[in-house]
Amino acid sequence: MNELSLFNSLFDNAFDYSMPEMTWKTARLPKVDVKENKDSYSLQMDLPGATEKDVNLEIDHGVLTISSVKTTEKEEKSDKKEEGKWLIRERTQSQFSRRFTLPDDVDEEKVTASFKNGVLNVTMARKALPSPKKIAIEVA
Repeated sequence: MNELSLFNSLFDNAFDYSMPEMTWKTARLPKVDVKENKDSYSLQMDLPGATEKDVNLEIDHGVLTISSVKTTEKEEKSDKKEEGKWLIRERTQSQFSRRFTLPDDVDEEKVTASFKNGVLNVTMARKALPSPKKIAIEVA
């Protein structure tokens, strides 16, 4: 087992795109880089076009979930009659969810996240793990 296997993805849900009469999934997921440092792990995820309000982070039982649901264009009703009709409408909503199993030495209380220029940065502080306990064997 190597260090990267500690951050394996459990489930990768693809972006969902919906059109009035058609729904499909495509395999475009945000790219992730994970780095191990002496005192922490850091994760960077590219989310172009998103803001911090579009992203949700949760940790539950040692699993980090990063997800987003973004509506990029809202349809507004108007009294004006618009010319033309939509033939293809792929940009109404996108969503994804990625889950990562965290190593045992991540301190879940000291996970921080920031968002800048379309890149999500998650820093996970490390904690010392208890050393194995040696058990004495008694002679019967």
